[in-house]
Amino acid sequence: MRNTAKITTAVLAAGALTFGLTACGSGKDAASDTSGPLVVAASPVPHAEILTFVKDNLAEKAGLDLEVKEFTDYVTPNTATEDGSVGANFFQTQPYLDDFNKKNGTHIVSVVDVHLEPLGLYSSKVGTTDELKSGATIAIPNDTVNEGRALQLLAAGGLIGLKDGVGTAATPADITDNPKDLTFKELEAAQTPRSLEDVDAAVVNGNYAIEADLKPTEDALVLEAAKDNPNNNLLAVKEGQEDDPRVKKLAELLTSPEVKKFIEDTYAGSVLASF
Repeated sequence: MRNTAKITTAVLAAGALTFGLTACGSGKDAASDTSGPLVVAASPVPHAEILTFVKDNLAEKAGLDLEVKEFTDYVTPNTATEDGSVGANFFQTQPYLDDFNKKNGTHIVSVVDVHLEPLGLYSSKVGTTDELKSGATIAIPNDTVNEGRALQLLAAGGLIGLKDGVGTAATPADITDNPKDLTFKELEAAQTPRSLEDVDAAVVNGNYAIEADLKPTEDALVLEAAKDNPNNNLLAVKEGQEDDPRVKKLAELLTSPEVKKFIEDTYAGSVLASF
């Protein structure tokens, strides 16, 4: 087991981001008919898994008809929520949601925080950050929010220094101190775990780490801690749908003791309940 440095970061960021667009697959307005099933767009891991647990174990007793639709990109769930193709989504953090709304003119709002997927630095070549050699190459996500989050993680781990106040807008150009003369390979977030054989280390979002069979609490060289972390993943809807009784019911179930136990038992620290 590697020694994992648990770092509390105050950066703003989203869960894993890939920007390949996919079709929603339906023109039906899933948000307009509150008597029908609540259709929720979700990333496969862990979001859809958590929703499936709710659907299979809690929803029927609570009187909730729940349908889960999986998406592998993190643009379509928001555009589908905006246009009514789905009634809600579960995949993102507040910082990412804020950035998405600003850039795309959408009107998605948070309903409830559910869990945290810690961002981590991983390597298949070294066991500690001290073993990273001068000139080592680090893969980082290339989207605006996650790149800043990754650089803040590296700064918190003592590998680089950054300009004061850059936050999630940080890019490699904002590095003020680089004692190991690290170089950075900017990739789509989904590609970072696949790059581990080609680079010296990679910053990987929590859900992609899980999909790659990485264990954040064991394998990360540097790992975000849950305390004071703003990067919780949330249930979101289009503005105006917050009072939909189906949404309120799902929010209650997602923050229930049963779901907390499911998260703890299933992910063993790789996903942390936020409630």
